[in-house]
Amino acid sequence: MKAIKTFLTLMSVMAVILLSACGGNTEEKKDEKAAPNKTGETSYTVEHAMGSTTIKGTPKRVVILTNEGTEALLAMGVKPVGAVQSWLGDPWYEHISKDMEGVEVVGTESEVNVEKIVTLKPDLIIGNKMRQEAVYNQLSAIAPTVFAETLRGDWKENFKLYGKALNLEEKGNQVLADYDKHVADLKGKLGDKVNKEVSVVRFMAGKSRIYYTDSFSGVIFNELGFKRAAKQADLFTPQNKLGNLAVEVGKEVIPKMDADYMFYFTYAPNGDQTALNTAKEWTSDPLWKNLNAVKSGNAFEVSDAIWNTAGGVLAANLMLDDLEKKLLK
Repeated sequence: MKAIKTFLTLMSVMAVILLSACGGNTEEKKDEKAAPNKTGETSYTVEHAMGSTTIKGTPKRVVILTNEGTEALLAMGVKPVGAVQSWLGDPWYEHISKDMEGVEVVGTESEVNVEKIVTLKPDLIIGNKMRQEAVYNQLSAIAPTVFAETLRGDWKENFKLYGKALNLEEKGNQVLADYDKHVADLKGKLGDKVNKEVSVVRFMAGKSRIYYTDSFSGVIFNELGFKRAAKQADLFTPQNKLGNLAVEVGKEVIPKMDADYMFYFTYAPNGDQTALNTAKEWTSDPLWKNLNAVKSGNAFEVSDAIWNTAGGVLAANLMLDDLEKKLLK
């Protein structure tokens, strides 16, 4: 019976995909302004990492496959019908959980649930080439699908693409303008503090990293005008496998974590005790306690979700608020 049930489920999924493909995703190789089709419904074409996709009408049932993309949708007033689970939370980050009530989980960024997406009957899917290139063809058979190129610190480029895909460029531009004003206002309040050096440290299960200029927090620090700890520059060589995003370090590198201001966070999904133990072990080390930032009270423990993992516009604004509270207390 179980085998028969599984067979029938798979057959129904394939049927929906085939129907979607017949009516579905039109890939064009030319730039097209929004124009009415034969039924009077407008359509527009979006250039993206996997080519070009034509979208009919304004999408109402959107599935989003990245954490930063989820924040982008919410910021533009769009509640998705389906989204990948947050890296932290059950299933959503605390700062978005209320806005995500009723949204269906469609797997994780690293492993999306294509079958679940089919059942949601989306009219737009937004994903990421870096994460989901292998399933792009499957997704585009379900509904018009738009992919951003990558996931790094500068969330604004992806955000602009999402605004185009949603046919909400004007709203998206306003969200970005509001964010830029937030940055400018905080920069003015901080005054000479932005001339100080900053250091960002992350603890994970059994390992630790220094985060740098291409990270989420790194881009925001750059916007504010902060300097990076000069003693860390030699850690980010062309051989570093994570580029200027981050570098994995041993305890002997703790002295290089020092700066005028140091911010540290711990990635501990579901209260991962190994990660929590790593953080405790490192912050109890004599080398850590001897850092000038620690001794002067300028080492701040902050939220991994807000400062790193969520990676979107809502978290960016919350990070700015956090900086204001900590540095202007």
